[in-house]
Amino acid sequence: MRNSVKISVSAAAVAALAFGLTACGTSSDPSSKPEGAKADTSKPLIVAASPVPHADILDYVKTHLAAKAGLKLQVKEFTDYVLPNKATETGQVDANFFQHKPYLDDFNKKNGTHLVPVVGVHLEPLGLYSKKTKDLKSLTSGKTVAVPNDTTNEGRALKLLADNGLITLKPGVGSDAGLSDIKDSKGLKFKELEAATLPRALDDIDAAVINGNYAIDAKLTPAKDALALEKADGNPYANILVVKKGSEKDPRVVKLAELLNSPQVKKFIDDKYQGAVIPAFGAVKP
Repeated sequence: MRNSVKISVSAAAVAALAFGLTACGTSSDPSSKPEGAKADTSKPLIVAASPVPHADILDYVKTHLAAKAGLKLQVKEFTDYVLPNKATETGQVDANFFQHKPYLDDFNKKNGTHLVPVVGVHLEPLGLYSKKTKDLKSLTSGKTVAVPNDTTNEGRALKLLADNGLITLKPGVGSDAGLSDIKDSKGLKFKELEAATLPRALDDIDAAVINGNYAIDAKLTPAKDALALEKADGNPYANILVVKKGSEKDPRVVKLAELLNSPQVKKFIDDKYQGAVIPAFGAVKP
């Protein structure tokens, strides 16, 4: 289904997650958690993040910048696009760093959550990858292309395919385009999969549109391996630091936002990812 990310988590796993996060000193009861400027700055700021590049960037900040800035930072890694937002909403973590604003807006709308962006950090260009072909011309009628099954990333993937002439979308469709919005598939077949599973699917399908963080985690180099890659100019999909509404003025959050937008972090991103991840600093448009 394209309207939600498919996650299969047992009740025991959820309970273990909640216990593990609570054991680290963060209450799972939002009402007991100080917010905003009243937050206890002596406690570590716990941030949920995807492993690559988000946790890598946070670990760099923790190792090289946080102590000097007086910030205690703790990073919790998650490998999906649902649990980090739920943990932030319930107060199990203080913030998260894994998503772009269109995804956040869609998540809030569908789940009744109250999460807000703090600052933009980087862009991970979405790319089309294949283990069976080396050029777009080979993706002809009958070939199967996999796309992310969550609303915003599927629309983003379809736009990439349309921009490269592989499909034609109906006039006027936006970032929430789905398979039903394809005017002309040009004979291509499509498979909707959870974003995290797309790299593993490359052995079984002809091509897949993969989010930048999962491509990097799968040892793919977007600038070299992608058959087609998103352009950075005017791209609304910068990845952002996110908190629950009311926590934007938490001094620890403010400090982390400053560090994530620092010249040192820009250099780290440029040097480490060589264009696979692009700095996209600054305020996030409403």
